[in-house]
Amino acid sequence: MGATDDFNHGVVLSSRALRDGEVFQVRIDKMVDKWAGSIEIGVTTHNPAYLQLPSTMTNLRSGTWMMTGNGVMHNGTTILDEYGHNLDRLKAGDTVGVVRREDGTLHFFVNGMTQGPAAWNVPPGVYAVVDLYGQAAQATIVDDVEVSPVPESLPEGNNQVSPSSPSSGAGGSDLRFHQLHGSNAVITNGGRTALRHNCRSEFNDAIVISNRALRDGELFEIVIQKMVDRWSGSIEAGVTAIRPEDLEFPNTMTDIDYDTWMLSGTAIMQDGNTMRNNYGCDLDALGTGARIGMMRTAKGDLHYFINGQDQGAACSGLPPGKEVYAVVDLYGQCVQVSITNATGPMDNSLATSNTATEKSFPLHSPVAGVAHRFHSTCGKNVTLEEDGTRAVRAAGYAHGLVFSTKELRAEEVFEVKVEELDEKWAGSLRLGLTTLAPGEMGPGAGGSGPGLPPSLPELRTKTTWMVSSCEVRRDGQLQRMNYGRNLERLGVGSRVGVRRGADDTMHILVDGEDMGPAATGIAKNVWAVLDLYGPVRSVSIVSSTRLEESEGTQPPSPSSDTGSEGEEDDEGEEHGLGGQNEVGIIPTTLEFLENHGKNILLSNGNRTATRVASYNQGIVVINQPLVPQLLVQVRIDFLNRQWTSSLVLGVITCAPERLNFPASACALKRAAWLLRGRGVFHNGLKICEKFGPNLDTCPEGTILGLRLDSSGGLHLHVNGVDQGVAVPDVPQPCHALVDLYGQCEQVTIVNPEPGAASGKSAGTQGDMEKADMVDGIKESVCWGPPPAASPLKSCEYHALCSRFRELLLLPEDYFMPPPKRSLCYCESCRKLRGDEAHRRRGEPPREYALPFGWCRFNLRVNPRLEAGTLTKKWHMAYHGSNVAAVRRVLDRGELGAGTASILSCRPLKGEPGVGFEEPGENCAPPREEQPPPVLLSPSLQYAGAETLASKVQFRDPKSQRTHQAQVAFQVCVRPGSYTPGPPSAALGEPPDPHFSPAELEWVTKEKGATLLYALLVRVE
Repeated sequence: MGATDDFNHGVVLSSRALRDGEVFQVRIDKMVDKWAGSIEIGVTTHNPAYLQLPSTMTNLRSGTWMMTGNGVMHNGTTILDEYGHNLDRLKAGDTVGVVRREDGTLHFFVNGMTQGPAAWNVPPGVYAVVDLYGQAAQATIVDDVEVSPVPESLPEGNNQVSPSSPSSGAGGSDLRFHQLHGSNAVITNGGRTALRHNCRSEFNDAIVISNRALRDGELFEIVIQKMVDRWSGSIEAGVTAIRPEDLEFPNTMTDIDYDTWMLSGTAIMQDGNTMRNNYGCDLDALGTGARIGMMRTAKGDLHYFINGQDQGAACSGLPPGKEVYAVVDLYGQCVQVSITNATGPMDNSLATSNTATEKSFPLHSPVAGVAHRFHSTCGKNVTLEEDGTRAVRAAGYAHGLVFSTKELRAEEVFEVKVEELDEKWAGSLRLGLTTLAPGEMGPGAGGSGPGLPPSLPELRTKTTWMVSSCEVRRDGQLQRMNYGRNLERLGVGSRVGVRRGADDTMHILVDGEDMGPAATGIAKNVWAVLDLYGPVRSVSIVSSTRLEESEGTQPPSPSSDTGSEGEEDDEGEEHGLGGQNEVGIIPTTLEFLENHGKNILLSNGNRTATRVASYNQGIVVINQPLVPQLLVQVRIDFLNRQWTSSLVLGVITCAPERLNFPASACALKRAAWLLRGRGVFHNGLKICEKFGPNLDTCPEGTILGLRLDSSGGLHLHVNGVDQGVAVPDVPQPCHALVDLYGQCEQVTIVNPEPGAASGKSAGTQGDMEKADMVDGIKESVCWGPPPAASPLKSCEYHALCSRFRELLLLPEDYFMPPPKRSLCYCESCRKLRGDEAHRRRGEPPREYALPFGWCRFNLRVNPRLEAGTLTKKWHMAYHGSNVAAVRRVLDRGELGAGTASILSCRPLKGEPGVGFEEPGENCAPPREEQPPPVLLSPSLQYAGAETLASKVQFRDPKSQRTHQAQVAFQVCVRPGSYTPGPPSAALGEPPDPHFSPAELEWVTKEKGATLLYALLVRVE
């Protein structure tokens, strides 16, 4: 197949992992002009030997960072939407490259020019990835490139910053940004670069401060590297006499009412009050590449420098005997700055000493800082350093307990970084949550009180939940196994954290990735607790998140208007004058409101909403109220299979502009009507049990719509099909609401035009698969009520498998009724649905392969087993079986003794007649005193091998042809009940390279550890 025949399936990986600082660079040799989009480049943690390559690398949902267009995506989600040169504009002969540096930052190169840091905390040992997508048809690896250090001032687009200043050799200055900062700020590049993440949805909470006090006559200079045109207002800069450790970081620095001097626009402000207007420069007028410096003279004057030019004294009276720190507020349009080489002492008259009388300068008592601290009560071998942010186990391997100073609030993360390891000890760092107030136990090391136990599992005086290795324990008792990543594998620089969820769950995070809920039923008042046990000798706190904002803070106004709301309302009324039964399309001016959940990032002119963190805090509202007979539609763009449940759709009748949104839409307790799963809810209470299709099963590409009829009834539309009235008599005006919850991570407002394929408008093609813009939609998804011409009705393979199942003479009551009875995974059917080869299921999420090549017949489940919950929380696996065992397994209701699949079931010879012989008694499993273990696998390529799922011959009653058939079971497996290991069956070659051979076979002996989910049939 040539490059003009297909636009994707062009993923290639490096043959080995990249070394730190090693550039992987390719040259584009050939391009075609048929498709949209072009080359994409990045890195992945997946070993190519075990990776089943996706059609395009941005579909991979784990361990992957890619530069696509001029954005950066992590696990399929955009994390930077305006980064570097647009790869879609490159031509043949251009080069692109990627490098992971020793500090864990990821940088991309275009034609040899670094585009700056694109991601942080990227683990070592990643493989380079190139996706020959769209127009890119051929690329060649160019010679390895020596990586020069990142310049102190990174280029922004074509603007190469060249800092110059009256410095007398300041390049060696030790001034950096402090590790304590505002909740939306990120410090990178060894402390020399600061940026505000989520810059299009967050405009403040990004204050950064120097790591030490400025000396008299010392210049602190920064360069603006990145700006956005979304907000009004921009960078603010100044000095403060408040130590970073004592500063409770506000939303913006001008909120501080003591010991602070700031330049905002042209105004000089002291302690939040304007002292002087029309200073010699305007910070709001500065653009990318501009340099801003600040310096206190020996006589107490504050001077600002713009591009190296002194703007004169901004204010005087700064007490020369007091320490002041440089402070920068990345506010509004300003997104990223870096400290320049000009920073350092200045050799001019401004630095001369002066014997001015010192002015009284009151300092407030220290207040609680933003960053977390360790409590002074700790294990007897622990020493706390750096103002309680670093803990070191000074001796032995135990007695290393440390606690947070305060209780954790809902959704608050307490996170540490591993600083030192002592390899002579075995074991694991332990962490979790406890109801024990740290001060209750006494110091235990020379002080009063009973003291702390030597290790966390022995802390049982109050309820304690903890994770050790990959085990979850409560008060020392094992609760579950195989949870998340094994903490024994943490290395120096690894980050690990604990979070108490608002739903009373405990989550563990490793290197920023949420491992899912470890425990439920967590008490309200809990402290974070860590055990510096075994090899982990020291850790330092890295979490500095503030969850609460001042209610009175209002965002700056967007710098450009989108049009008159009055005109849009008039237009909506004109469209609403049609017939009562006529469904209109809402005007194209629809967008999401700027008031939304805190994890939402808006893009595409506020028409696309993306949840960029966690699984909740993703509520968005349409900016205009619903108009009768006008259809409002959104398309599901991305799903993350590591979560359960999915989006919630509905309406609210209260004004959304100032609504303080809860973590999920289900917590709305007034004026809310919601569609969730198959239920309808009003103010948090279910009012309808089964309405329409299940929204939790909507695949990517599904278009969902809401419409008010002329009598005020709320209708749900799925892919353009009206599902009927969900809620009658909805009060008006009302606004459509979408909650990007669980699996649903991105939606886009869709305004179909007449004749648009699948209801997709050309106006939204920027959010579709890029190559879909040419020659129509290549990978459309069908979902909802089955059309008249159902693919299953015309699938010969599905019909053949169904006829074989009927020959087994199994009771019909064992199976789900139509249309949910069966699903075919032959190549035609799965491609028609657009199925990915692998999915994740359970808590913690674990990957399994879809049964490609088989036909699935879904089984009824005892409703007392809460099957819906189990299928979401338990893992999914397969068990190869044989025809003789199927009925016994179904009668028993679970896998167990007598169902082992490595049995001799003699295939039939091609005799005349219909059906197959009943196997003899020798086919029964041998009687054993101890039941044999049940063998499972996440891959049906292994579980369905002939040694595990024996073949039997049968004659098709319709065609009279002889075929061979196999049977297997798809089962839900309780996490922690099985032991992964290498395959025990002798196979010629690895059956499924996507899975590690060490975890291909799961073995369990526990009764009740499996739940039958489906019978699988394959016919050859």
